[in-house]
Amino acid sequence: MARRQLPHSAQALSGKRAATRPLRRLASMALLGTALVLSACGTSSVSSTHGAAVEGRAELMSDEQLRRAASHWEQRYDRDQSDRTAALNYAAALRALGRHEQSVAVLRTAVLTHQNDREVQAAYAKALTAAGHFEQALQVISQAHTAARPDWRLLSAQGTILDQLGRHAEARAAYTSALRIVPDEPTVLSNLGMSYVLQGNLPEAERTLRQAIATGRRTDPRVRGNLALVVGLQGRFDEAMQIAQQDLPPQQAQANIAYLRQMLSEADRWGQIAANDAG
Repeated sequence: MARRQLPHSAQALSGKRAATRPLRRLASMALLGTALVLSACGTSSVSSTHGAAVEGRAELMSDEQLRRAASHWEQRYDRDQSDRTAALNYAAALRALGRHEQSVAVLRTAVLTHQNDREVQAAYAKALTAAGHFEQALQVISQAHTAARPDWRLLSAQGTILDQLGRHAEARAAYTSALRIVPDEPTVLSNLGMSYVLQGNLPEAERTLRQAIATGRRTDPRVRGNLALVVGLQGRFDEAMQIAQQDLPPQQAQANIAYLRQMLSEADRWGQIAANDAG
């Protein structure tokens, strides 16, 4: 069966707002790293003990591993709520399990306990973003760093929030500032690439994501997952499968590509409805 190529230009993709809703949903999920479609959802090949660190690798853990880790860190956190490591890992597990408001509550306490701790502040902003509290997250980040002491992680996080608010030019300015501090940082380039997806510029998104992988640094599997997503969005499903299989078992990669096809089919249906309404 011939593969249908999706339109490449931002204008073509944004012509009917309804038709782009599923695509924007996919890009937003990948940008936030809360439920990557083509990276670490479902079964994970990463082993974990009950007390494994969760912060920074939650997306690579299965739901069962996350539940065990959450239980472990909850017990440690309950014994001492000032335990910074426990708070960060417990909140990360809660966020990965979709318990966003609880994650926010844990980190709100941690921010008060560990004032001026940028890692805790960044985690709090991430939790607020995952919970949909974008403006509050921006306020936390603006208070956490200054022009005299910029932090590239906070700048990258700021960019993802601005993208969620549709302020893409400001988001890319934040990513550019982060890249001045850490040139060719794959995670920042990945978020920049997904920013282009949100505007419908798939060729530029693909170029940026390939640049992230070509740095030669140890690449987060989520970066390659985002590239697989962008390639798949352009209708090159076989190539997307090959990329996804570098980090996922074949069966999981196939399931993810099938989900992507379903989402694109949904986009087609929205487009047809919009066209009929316009007619």
